[in-house]
Amino acid sequence: MKVGVVFPQTEIGTDPGVVRDYIQTVEDLGYSHLIAYDHVLGAHTQFHQNWTGGYTSEHQFHEPFVTFGYIAAITKTLELVTAILILGQRQTALVAKQAAAVDVLSGGRLRLGVGIGWNHVEYEALGANFRNRGRRSEEQIELLRALWTQEVVNYEGQYHKITHAGINPLPVQQPIPIWMGVGARANPVPQERVLRRVARLADGWFPQFSLDGAGKEAIAKVREYATEAGRDPNALGMEARINFDSNNVESMADQARGWEELGATHVSVNTMRAGLSGPDQHIDAIRQFSDVVQGYF
Repeated sequence: MKVGVVFPQTEIGTDPGVVRDYIQTVEDLGYSHLIAYDHVLGAHTQFHQNWTGGYTSEHQFHEPFVTFGYIAAITKTLELVTAILILGQRQTALVAKQAAAVDVLSGGRLRLGVGIGWNHVEYEALGANFRNRGRRSEEQIELLRALWTQEVVNYEGQYHKITHAGINPLPVQQPIPIWMGVGARANPVPQERVLRRVARLADGWFPQFSLDGAGKEAIAKVREYATEAGRDPNALGMEARINFDSNNVESMADQARGWEELGATHVSVNTMRAGLSGPDQHIDAIRQFSDVVQGYF
């Protein structure tokens, strides 16, 4: 099982030197990958009544592809992972181009986690349809893989049309792995149709539920649906997220073991919203986590 970290971008600040020090520490500690979240815009809650989203205009987000370009230049082995990129609010061909550029400049180190998102304000600002984002994502994934593996694409679907055109350069990985984020903080166990979409289309997935009965049932369903779709369920990656808890560090190792028993291929530690103050404490936290899960490195 591979172990990574979640880039604490809402709390890391904007100093590029601080970002560099954190990233290089992640690699030096032996972590295999780094995850970045994606939000282009945040809603100002004064003007959006009854806001229930996890993030607002007060939360800082570094743009993943631009950030990964920077990280690619200062690292050698670290896998760069979006978890997730909100695919439905972005132009598919542009995502293909940006992802290919990161993959080329990093020497094939990109894993593209995608999802449909929850922020309707963000979709509105980016001129994208919030209502059909799930259905559209299936066509987007199909088109992304075509653009990454064919020099010239001729495609006409329900939502996209490309007439004999292609991106150049193509990525190192053909295609770049596409993983799916599922569930939300309020409703961590996803609906049936989402689990089926993962089983049919994804190279891997990012569950957000806990190690309980409902979560185990969801994992079993994905494996069952993958088999029904003619796919090998053992080839489907799964990455769990463990929230850092300074008061109970050993429990994080127990969680890692529990996820491995359920078939997780990856885990990552999230140090955001853990009451940490400043980048140095985030670095201390990932050092602690590496100590308790060192058997996985």
